Amino acid sequence: MVVPTKIFFTKGVGVHKDRLASFELALRKAGIERCNLVYVSSIFPPYCTEIPCDEGLQMLQAGEIVYCVMARNETNEPNRLVSAAIGLALPKDADEYGYLSEHHAFGESEEISGEYAEDLAATMLATTLGIEFDPDRAWQEREQIYKASGKIIETKQICQTAQGDKNGLWTTVIAVAVFQ
Repeated sequence: MVVPTKIFFTKGVGVHKDRLASFELALRKAGIERCNLVYVSSIFPPYCTEIPCDEGLQMLQAGEIVYCVMARNETNEPNRLVSAAIGLALPKDADEYGYLSEHHAFGESEEISGEYAEDLAATMLATTLGIEFDPDRAWQEREQIYKASGKIIETKQICQTAQGDKNGLWTTVIAVAVFQ
């Protein structure tokens, strides 16, 4: 079985009169349009390392089957705010797996959507690692608890937002974690 050893993050926006073409343009902006994308669930493999986006894009070949975790959102409603975000939470122990999360929203800023995705990934990892916390506390408070536990080493996020085209064209946003 394939276990990825590298990952990179990318994002994009596309605008077009056709919904599918809008998605294609977002893939182009993200640099991954030439690949056959296979969506997978949200496990960050043990010993997987993050590489810069430019380096990851150079490794891709046209037609290659590429595994990814993708957040996607779209609208044809003028001025409607759309967002797509990926969150990441990594355990301190490289033998353990981490979590990726996808979040798709309407009306949320880049900061709010990104933090939500990061929080979601961290919360999934914290429950797996047995870290006790109050789920009703604010993300910033729980983030400190997670990191203070010594079991979670890093959390981060990538988010893409856009306002729907003023003339009602399809606007698509994507955020993607691409495995290599």
